[in-house]
Amino acid sequence: MKVKEIEQLFHKELDAIYGKDEVHQFFYMCIESFYNLSRLDLALDTNLSITTEEQPQIMEALNHLKAEKPIQYLLGETEFYGLTFKVTEDTLIPRPETEELVELILNTANSEFSNLDKLNFLDIGTGTGCVAISLAKHIAKAKVNAIDVSEEALKIAKLNAIKNEVEVNFIQQNILDHVEALSHINKLGKLDVIVSNPPYVRELEKQEIKPNVLENEPHLALFVSDEDPLVFYKTITEIAEKQLKPNGFLFFEINQYLGKEMKALVESYAFKNVEIIKDGFGNDRMLKAQKIDKT
Repeated sequence: MKVKEIEQLFHKELDAIYGKDEVHQFFYMCIESFYNLSRLDLALDTNLSITTEEQPQIMEALNHLKAEKPIQYLLGETEFYGLTFKVTEDTLIPRPETEELVELILNTANSEFSNLDKLNFLDIGTGTGCVAISLAKHIAKAKVNAIDVSEEALKIAKLNAIKNEVEVNFIQQNILDHVEALSHINKLGKLDVIVSNPPYVRELEKQEIKPNVLENEPHLALFVSDEDPLVFYKTITEIAEKQLKPNGFLFFEINQYLGKEMKALVESYAFKNVEIIKDGFGNDRMLKAQKIDKT
């Protein structure tokens, strides 16, 4: 079967669901991953074919895409901040907004900590390890620690650290088990930066979530109750107040609808310069705060 015929089939079956441009991307991602064929290869030879034995893989992917399964899970990996990360259904797929969070942290580290020889980071709710690993990759002097409640997610994060040739200290812990979590974090010493992208989508916002996310990605990493949507942020802020060095930084990815509430929450603890920062779509998406130096 000619590869061009498969491309036409992708558009016939998927354009109504995703739109022509996204289907175009899906097709080329699949043929590159499955058959090591590029756009250039197909442009140079429009008669390229795959054998009957090779067809089931891409046809299965087409069927999964029709069922709105995320392509990242089909391919088993995704790109994040210039690095490649393995993903499975036990991990949330890293978002572009989270890349903006990494950029914010890197810029802050370069401007605020340029005189320090070592930096001690903690990423809470690490998932694939995308934030922790990106920080370790781009800050040579950083010691990076990462916590997640999911044993399966941590298995993937550890593989991603190896894949991207960085060292990260991974810890399995439920951060809401405050006393036990704090005992683990105490062993890490005082921290320069704590960052977290915890679950923050309220149950009432489920109708805004696309079916491919809602039906496939781990709800443990996505949703919080309507009654206590800031539960993770409150716990992590309390921990940060105890464990950050004076003038250390706390970073959050946040629910776009709860920016004011988040600012008020963090300001009720020993933090200054609390900022809500918008993402590239103009939504309140990040919080940056600095621990007050009481000395």
